[in-house]
Amino acid sequence: MTKKRCSWVSVDDPLLLQYHDREWGVPVHNDRKHFEVLVLSGVQAGLSWLLVLKKREGYRRAFTKFDPEKVARYSERQIRKLTSDPEIIQNRMKIEAAVRNAGAFLKIREEFGTFDSYCWRFVDGRPRLNRWKATRQIPAISPESEAFSKDLKRRGFSFVGPTTIYAYMQAVGMVNDHLVDCFRYREIRQD
Repeated sequence: MTKKRCSWVSVDDPLLLQYHDREWGVPVHNDRKHFEVLVLSGVQAGLSWLLVLKKREGYRRAFTKFDPEKVARYSERQIRKLTSDPEIIQNRMKIEAAVRNAGAFLKIREEFGTFDSYCWRFVDGRPRLNRWKATRQIPAISPESEAFSKDLKRRGFSFVGPTTIYAYMQAVGMVNDHLVDCFRYREIRQD
């Protein structure tokens, strides 16, 4: 018997299938993982998540395994080099945003101890458990993603609009948007 999954997942695509089954919606409490998903969510703006997943290993290499301390110190020369790196999306604005966001990320860590404790405040420290029956019911933004986005922008982040931040919140498990009949909905809820 095949497992029931969210309708956006194609069983013919092993990368997307693995991402859905093992990562998407699992609560994250590791700052480096938060930074990775934040960078990749910003990169995804206007593109497909599958394309970003295909480039993720390239990003891990290019952004020193998503170490915000190192990324925040990238020079103009390093940024220019990344704009011609075929293993990542060569959008200069998105690359510069990742570097700038790394600095802002570090300032949040200074203020709150961890980025994790900062971001989970937007959902009162617990994942929002939604009960969607169809993909079309899932919103692109929420009041929480709007507040979170506004606060990130105030702190100097870019490529963090409310839609991008809602996708980030889904990815790091701040909201469980697996469909109720998806096998991961119950598994994540029980973790």
